[in-house]
Amino acid sequence: MGGSVSCCISARESPKNHRRDLELEECPFSAEDVSEDTGTYLQHISDRELPDELAQEANPSDHPRASTLFLNKSQTDGQAFSVSICALYLPVSPCLLSRKYSSCSTIFLDDSTVSQPNLKNTIKCVALAIYYHIKNRDSSRSLDIFDEKKHPLSHEKVADNYSAVNPEHKLIYRFIRMLFSSAQLTAECAIVTLVYLERLLTYAEMDICPSNWKRIVLGAILLASKVWDDQAVWNVDYCQILKDITVEDMNEMERHFLELLQFNINVPASVYAKYYFDLRSLANDDNNFGFSMEPLSNKRAQKLEAISRLCEDRYKDLSKTSLRRSVSAENLGAVKNTKAVLS
Repeated sequence: MGGSVSCCISARESPKNHRRDLELEECPFSAEDVSEDTGTYLQHISDRELPDELAQEANPSDHPRASTLFLNKSQTDGQAFSVSICALYLPVSPCLLSRKYSSCSTIFLDDSTVSQPNLKNTIKCVALAIYYHIKNRDSSRSLDIFDEKKHPLSHEKVADNYSAVNPEHKLIYRFIRMLFSSAQLTAECAIVTLVYLERLLTYAEMDICPSNWKRIVLGAILLASKVWDDQAVWNVDYCQILKDITVEDMNEMERHFLELLQFNINVPASVYAKYYFDLRSLANDDNNFGFSMEPLSNKRAQKLEAISRLCEDRYKDLSKTSLRRSVSAENLGAVKNTKAVLS
């Protein structure tokens, strides 16, 4: 019936083997890549460049999973260890006895939320984070553009030991509070200021120290106010607040700040939220600092719910009008209404 047809092809002439030979001939390995001991040389995994997504994990200002620098600085401080040792021999601190904890029947919380933080408490937390940065710095690496003696903020003479004496937390707080009060900036701007500050320290591989902290903080506030707030403050406005500084100096400092940031002024919502909650953790860990906690009543729950709706409507309006912002708020607009917002 049907005849069978056989086709005889040698192993060397088979299409599969022929294609394999062509691939071997086009292989990019050179003679230097082959050794008698190991055969074909393969690049070690430690020698390869990390993908951008993995490389960002080491930078807390870019990646939400990386721990913030200021929280690590505060945890390395020796004060926490000494407090725990003294607690074994001294009476319990009154502030610890007055600390309130939520239970099944009563919920204690303050009036601060991630979408609308309390201004005064947020500035205090940011000042505390900068304080730990300065106190527990690894070195004093800096740049001339941020040196207060080379670029003074006032006509007052800078002390000879200006680079050796660490500023107190109250001094840092008063400086930031003065700028925020005069420029009428928001609490969210303070959080973005801290993000830019840590991004500068990471990108430029420098430290914030007694000789440069004021100008670094000023540059971060200047940039954050322009990126975040609807009504940005001009450089000349800061010159009216700090009357001895010139517009040219402000412009030069802003230009250097942007270059050191590699013009990366984007702040994802996940990074913003991480900094907010880490600032709260920093405040709770410090015995001399804390938020004023009050029981959650029906009236306060309704107030927080109203704030949540207003913030949601705000971000919806921003997306409708297509306002271009460098700060990303991709997830804040998707928040659903809840009966109460617990921070």
